Amino acid sequence: MKYLELVYYNNTVLDYLIATGLFVALIIALRFIRKIVLWRLKKWSKKTKTTIDDFIVNTVERAVLPLLNFGAFYLAVTTLDLTDKVEKLLHGLSVVVITFFALRLVIASIKYAIEVRMTKYDDTEAKLKQIKGIMVIIKIVVWILGIVFLMDNFDYDVTAFITGLGIGGIAIALAAQNILGDLFNYFVIFFDKPFEVGDFIIVDDKLGTVESIGIKTSRIRSLSGEELVFANSDLSASRIHNYKRMARRRVLFTLGVTYQTSLENLRVIPEIIKNIVTSTENTEFDRAHFSKYGDFSLNFEIVYFVLSTEYNVYMDIQQSINLRIFEEFAKRGIEFAYPTQTLFLEK
Repeated sequence: MKYLELVYYNNTVLDYLIATGLFVALIIALRFIRKIVLWRLKKWSKKTKTTIDDFIVNTVERAVLPLLNFGAFYLAVTTLDLTDKVEKLLHGLSVVVITFFALRLVIASIKYAIEVRMTKYDDTEAKLKQIKGIMVIIKIVVWILGIVFLMDNFDYDVTAFITGLGIGGIAIALAAQNILGDLFNYFVIFFDKPFEVGDFIIVDDKLGTVESIGIKTSRIRSLSGEELVFANSDLSASRIHNYKRMARRRVLFTLGVTYQTSLENLRVIPEIIKNIVTSTENTEFDRAHFSKYGDFSLNFEIVYFVLSTEYNVYMDIQQSINLRIFEEFAKRGIEFAYPTQTLFLEK
């Protein structure tokens, strides 16, 4: 078989056949790993409660196996006698491929770490949607670092490139201070969590339910129906009342009875109110006192807690308590006070 000894580009036909056979053998072995070993690992990972094993299996499938395929090609080619130009080209290709899959692995790891952190909180789905905005920025930063790494490996002047990026970054920062401020405050809102999607908040004199938290603006649906759009910087600089975080609602109200009310009824009024509040569901009584003498009424101050954060629940409870107080006072002939004046005529 003399044709096997024919030489093309410093290698015989036999050398090319050996390299090809090695490449095919390695690919078949990797396919076996994918079909048998990886399939069993996937099946096993689905039975576990943790997600780290799922992440590892997916990473192996999407990043490690493709990299091993290229490694099989690289190993097969290096068995040949290559020229300096081809070796340099192969080295450059290897650096690009390894960097590409390494960056994908870094991005996937960062995303997984953030998702694991977010699943520890309520409203996981809403938080996972917010991750998309963060991941866009993370990907841009990671790919820029990867490009700088490649340029350094290909003997480009990285210092000049970084200096250019620095000068350009300063110019962009000066031109877009407000946008970058909102972007920074988006990260503050995301990680510090002063409010979340679905929370009912009050900002200055505006109030409503948070519908979305964007990279630059956050949107709130007001009680009257319109959408309020706030810059993230404005929200971070404002005093925010978050009513969804309220474990219970403290209620203070007063009522006044006429000066003609008897001493016996004055003494029993706090007990009447206490019995009404304690017998109402989702409430916790605190106190009821004859607090002061008003201009035209004897005033009582009552404090109790509503064991719910819903505003409608609070209003239903307060309405029920008011009606029962009116009913009990009517039974005992206790009259509510209202602004009156008494005129004394002297002969």
